[in-house]
Amino acid sequence: RDGDAADYDVPGDAPADPADDDDADEAPVPTRPFDREEQRARLQQAERKLAQLGRVNPLALEEFAALEQRHLFLTEQLADLTATRKDLLTIIDDIDRTMQGVFAAAFEDTRQAFDRVFPILFPGGTGSIHLTDPEQLLTTGIEVSVRPAGKRIERLSLLSGGERSLAAVALLIAIFTARPSPFYIMDEVEAALDDANLGRLLTILEQLRDTSQLIVITHQKRTMEIADALYGVSMRQDGVSAVVGQRVSRDARPDPATDPGPDATAGSAPEPAPEEQAAS
Repeated sequence: RDGDAADYDVPGDAPADPADDDDADEAPVPTRPFDREEQRARLQQAERKLAQLGRVNPLALEEFAALEQRHLFLTEQLADLTATRKDLLTIIDDIDRTMQGVFAAAFEDTRQAFDRVFPILFPGGTGSIHLTDPEQLLTTGIEVSVRPAGKRIERLSLLSGGERSLAAVALLIAIFTARPSPFYIMDEVEAALDDANLGRLLTILEQLRDTSQLIVITHQKRTMEIADALYGVSMRQDGVSAVVGQRVSRDARPDPATDPGPDATAGSAPEPAPEEQAAS
């Protein structure tokens, strides 16, 4: 049959049974003619949706349970990492505050020591140290301002080689004084100094030796003369390096403040070897 004039009840649209006493008072559900094309479209749409669902996975429940456990584990791990990160940030903040306090105290002590040491090495001159960024103590730098007597130079780059060396030594001595150590090692710190500045440096070294041991690598005879022991490295005739040492009597050492200069002789100090190390 062509179905053009036939009427069919669409599922879900059946009219109420008038013989049913329970539904007698309800309004009848209207019916509509059967449309083959419309129903075919509905069928095709349902088939497409069914195809999109794919094949039924019989292990879906087991996989869901496994993924649920994995999700629970990762959630706990994330919570643990978040708490650990918070604790680490708190510890870092505490360490930063401690570092700032320690650095501020050490810098203040060094600044005061520099103010005491500088006039000894630069008679009549002025010098100071200050922070480049006082608000950021963890990243700040330190600037050294030096003005020798009779000069208006403040930058270290404009000073002579000896003056720069002496300014650096002044800063080192200030650090040594502010935070003492059992021993110090210096490598030719006085190589660029003239006789007058060398005498001032030796005066400072004599003060440091009362509380610490000094190991100085030097070629300066006057520096060797104030040492307690001399150690030298020389080349033997067979080409093998040899270490020689000698103790120096305190009575034989000259006073660096009154020593006339490089022509002074040491009572028991040997002639300097090619590379000499003085220990006091």
